[in-house]
Amino acid sequence: MPAKFIIKTSMGDIAVSLYDDTPQHRDNFVKLVGEGYYDGIRFHRVIEGFMIQTGDPLSRHDDKRQLHGTGGPEYRVPAEIRHPNKKGTLAAARDNNPKKASSGSQFYINQADNAFLDGEYTVFGIVESGIDVVDAIAVVDTDFNDNPISPVTIETITPVTA
Repeated sequence: MPAKFIIKTSMGDIAVSLYDDTPQHRDNFVKLVGEGYYDGIRFHRVIEGFMIQTGDPLSRHDDKRQLHGTGGPEYRVPAEIRHPNKKGTLAAARDNNPKKASSGSQFYINQADNAFLDGEYTVFGIVESGIDVVDAIAVVDTDFNDNPISPVTIETITPVTA
């Protein structure tokens, strides 16, 4: 049975389920959620017609705005590239590295079908409900770095139990 979560944002709830065939990404996400890692983190990169990105702990601090997108744990998650970047899928962000290993915490939700990303990033889950919230976040006003001018935050992420 796939792991399911509610991502409670300042703009509404997004229900997601994680794929079982990307176990390292699934287990890392489950671990971080259990630690409350994502609580209070902002969506720091928002591009309408593309994706919304979050997961950087530095984004909790407005005075570190120029560093948003650079933070996270000191480890990477090995690539598990199996799924396409379709609208509503969750994928792990990453820096440029030859093994395509993922960020330890940053992820994005595709707001469109982004086939040009296929084979480059690990897609590890899908939005079950709340795509309207994803679409609403994608159109907020942003600065020159695609960072929302008014913060959009993850209040908390909670597991859904059967």
